[in-house]
Amino acid sequence: MPSRTTPTAGTAAIRAGIALLAAFAFALSYDALRQMAVAIHIRGLLTYAFPLVIDGFIAIGVGALLMLRTAPLRSRVYVWALVGAATTTSIWANALHAVRLNEQSRHSEGLRLDDVTVGVLSAIAPLALAGAVHLYIVIRRQPGVRHEEAVAEPTTGDVASDAMNVAKVPWPATTQHAQLPADAFAERLALARSAPLGRQGRASRRHIEATFRERDLTIGRIEADQLKGLVQAELDAATDRPELGADAA
Repeated sequence: MPSRTTPTAGTAAIRAGIALLAAFAFALSYDALRQMAVAIHIRGLLTYAFPLVIDGFIAIGVGALLMLRTAPLRSRVYVWALVGAATTTSIWANALHAVRLNEQSRHSEGLRLDDVTVGVLSAIAPLALAGAVHLYIVIRRQPGVRHEEAVAEPTTGDVASDAMNVAKVPWPATTQHAQLPADAFAERLALARSAPLGRQGRASRRHIEATFRERDLTIGRIEADQLKGLVQAELDAATDRPELGADAA
C-alpha cells in the first residue's frame, strides 16, 4: 500500500507546484502586458483583457499542440505558427516594457542593469508560463499518472476491457509500440479501428495503412500488422460474445 500512495502524493505535489508556477508566471507577464495595453491606448477595462488574449492563447495553444501531435503535418504547422506568434509577441512586449522602464530609471539609486539583461530577464515570465502548461499536460498524460487515476475512478471499465483484449494478442519482444507513450499508442489504435474492413469483414493491413496515409501519418508494415492483429482480436471477441453488442444496442 505505501508504494502506491507515495507516487500519487508525489505526482499531486508536482502538479500543484507546476500550477502555482504557471499562476505566478502569468501574473508577472500580465502586469507588463497590461501596462503595454495602456501605452498603445487601449481604453478602460479592455486593458485587463489584452494580456488574457496573448498569454491565454499561449496556454491553450500549447495544450492543442500536445493533443494534435498525431494530426496531419499541415495542421500541426498551423498551430505551431499561431503559438509561436503569440509567444514571440508576449516576449517582445515584456522585454520592451522592461527596457523602456529601465531607460527612464537610469539615474535612480539602487541596482542598475543594462537593457539587454533587463530584456532577457523579462522574457522569463511568458516562457515559464508556456513551459509550465506543457509540463502539466505531459505529466497529466503519463501512463503512470493515468493508471493511478484509473484505480481511483471506477468509471474506466471500458479502458480496462480494451487492455485485456490487447493483452491476449501475442506481441514480438521488441516493437515500435514499446517506445510509444500509452496515449499515443491508444490514438493510433483508435485510428486503425476506423479503417474499413477487408474481405469477409476482417481487419485489413492495407486499409489500415491507407487510413494513416490519408491523414499524412507514417506507418510501417510491422506496425500495421500489429494493429491489424489487435483490431481483429477485438472483432473476434465481439463475435464470440454477441450479447455485448446486444447490450450496447
